[in-house]
Amino acid sequence: MSPEKPSPTPSPPQAPAQAAARGGFLREIRTPIRTEPFRQRYSLSPGRELGRGKFAVVKKCVQKDTEKEFAAKFMRKRRKGKDCRMEIIHEIAVLELAQCNLWVINLHEVYETATEMILVLEYAAGGEIFDQCVAEREEAFKEKDVKRLMRQILEGVSFLHRNNVVHLDLKPQNILLTSKSPLGDIKIVDFGLSRIMKSSEELREIMGTPEYVAPEILSYDPISTATDMWSIGVLAYVMLTGISPFLGDDKQETFLNISQMNVSYSEEDFELISESAVDFIKTLLVKKPEERATAEECLQHPWLAQSDIPDPACSNKSIPAEANTATQKDEDSASEKSVDAEKTEEEESVVTEELIVVASYTLGQCRQSEQEKITDQKAISKRFKFEEPLLQEIPGEFIY
Repeated sequence: MSPEKPSPTPSPPQAPAQAAARGGFLREIRTPIRTEPFRQRYSLSPGRELGRGKFAVVKKCVQKDTEKEFAAKFMRKRRKGKDCRMEIIHEIAVLELAQCNLWVINLHEVYETATEMILVLEYAAGGEIFDQCVAEREEAFKEKDVKRLMRQILEGVSFLHRNNVVHLDLKPQNILLTSKSPLGDIKIVDFGLSRIMKSSEELREIMGTPEYVAPEILSYDPISTATDMWSIGVLAYVMLTGISPFLGDDKQETFLNISQMNVSYSEEDFELISESAVDFIKTLLVKKPEERATAEECLQHPWLAQSDIPDPACSNKSIPAEANTATQKDEDSASEKSVDAEKTEEEESVVTEELIVVASYTLGQCRQSEQEKITDQKAISKRFKFEEPLLQEIPGEFIY
């Protein structure tokens, strides 16, 4: 399987930093690492956290001199007895590489203490698109909304792929909105699992969120940009229907559904969805990676290319740098679905390869009938654990 060929579009100035990539990780950053106390320049906003995991927490904060709102991601450098500072450096480097793209969360500053690194990020006030995905029909995304947001997602992912970055954890919890009402624009977040693809190296890893992982992840075949495109197909399905297409009663059934391509396009589930939208999903939920549509091809699909929804922002292929500071001042984002593992603190056995597999299951059928609503209400935040050696769960999934 060969990775997606780079677009002839010129790479941004940040691209040369990829020369420092080894084993899928970037090793060099340009952002100054500040060592003075974080709270000298920022005050933490009262109220609930934006997200929490075992090794990180995201809090809303305000820059004292400007009164601008940001999201501060506090990340522990040492995890399960292992120094993970370089993994955080990689995440910073990817954010730097994408800093000129409007659809990727913007990195503002970086702080470091003896035990943690703090990423000061753009604040997306609308929260996760997950909330609309599991909402009742009248509050859920309309197809015209999904078309607009999907174009933005694809433009962001296309930019990443042109620069040889694969995200590897695209899902509703990692797509934020700049505002909820009116419905804002998207911001792609959480590059903790991202990798740099190099033509000279084959990358095989077991990681991702079970409902969204591609078949090649489960079969331990090489990862490519096509791996992200499978996740986008699942994402489109969930955004349009509120249904998680491969979700089984347990993890084994979910993985089996993915491996065997057990996916339904029933009239009942897609009664309000256009045939063109269904065809779009079918170009992505294809078992062979080389046969999946690329991000650029998706943007030319009739469902998105012939849109009746004017979206001038999406036609800007060259994103102005000043757009990076689109900080919102609305309500706190609701991110309680961010997964915390419920294992006891440090009892897990040491694994030779630390792999993050986040089990943030949504719903098999998220939009219930009135009769089912009360009974199944708690299923939205249902959490699962994975114990298999090659799917070792490491707590620490964060919305940013």
